[in-house]
Amino acid sequence: MSLDADWRATIDTTDAALIDDHQSGFPVRERPFIQVAEELGIDEADTIERTRALREASVFRRFGAVLNPPVIGSSTLAAVSASAERFDAVAETINRYRQVNHNYRRDHEWNMWFVLTAASRDRRDTILAEIESETGCEVLNLPMHTDYYIDLEFPVVNDDRFARESTAETSVNATQISEEATSGLSKLEADLLLEIQEGFPLVETPYRAIAEAVDTSPERVIAAIGRLRESGCIKRIGCVVNHVVTGFTNNCMVVWDVSEDKLDDIGERVGRLPYVTLCYHRPRRPEQDWPYNLFTMIHGREASVVDEKIDELAGEYLSVPHERLYSTETLKQTGAQYETLLASTPETPNIN
Repeated sequence: MSLDADWRATIDTTDAALIDDHQSGFPVRERPFIQVAEELGIDEADTIERTRALREASVFRRFGAVLNPPVIGSSTLAAVSASAERFDAVAETINRYRQVNHNYRRDHEWNMWFVLTAASRDRRDTILAEIESETGCEVLNLPMHTDYYIDLEFPVVNDDRFARESTAETSVNATQISEEATSGLSKLEADLLLEIQEGFPLVETPYRAIAEAVDTSPERVIAAIGRLRESGCIKRIGCVVNHVVTGFTNNCMVVWDVSEDKLDDIGERVGRLPYVTLCYHRPRRPEQDWPYNLFTMIHGREASVVDEKIDELAGEYLSVPHERLYSTETLKQTGAQYETLLASTPETPNIN
């Protein structure tokens, strides 16, 4: 579902600045909306009310932290090839697992693609084996090895044809991703991640409200959030835009066969391109006729624009074999289920 085509006519320049300029970098201080209000030229109460109204209108999914499932748990992108007559039944089986948070139909022989994040690598692989057994479909298991650029932060109050078009150049670095779940989280950090996974409360003192919910002090919450940001468990803090309902309804996952010795250089270069919203390295699976190791995503307002940018990418940057996997149906889309990821966190005191 997308908003009415003229939804932008219902917002003013202050709303536009809130939407496009505060998707990250939200202050981690007791009363964060004061600073944002000063930047917007309005008062604190108005800033909170505008944020709430944009969330209720579905422009924002939520206000708060963007968590990073591949760092917190053991995550993978997986695919199956389901026959037309069994497609719905296979999707139902896969979607029953709480550890599956995204599932899409794509226009390809491997036609069902899902993201699975579990509390451990063993648990992840056990679930994949269960899916194979229950569906009778071979699973293509493609855990992320390197993150070049992964973030759906981009301006939407504009006439841009594709995501990130108006975004300034972003720092891109090859970040290695372990298949093992994050260890060493304190009980406070685990409790905090569970508390904030659906967003921060829209109040003057959100960190104080979070502290009350996890039975600690605001100072400890702020310090723990700082540690979780440094470790990569939290990617950013701000207003999380719903890019689909705001017009970016077309997307394509493009997979590339890149020489291993050039992979990091190419991945970082491609990740800087303004129309590439995701860029990462996953393993080849030659035994399953899967030769591709670089994945990119492009989001646009029209399908023709997405095709145009893929043509540009292939012509100017990646003259290598590739395939285009267009998303044709959303089968499941939820946040990662952090209760299942953090269930094994030891019952240590809240000493942080």
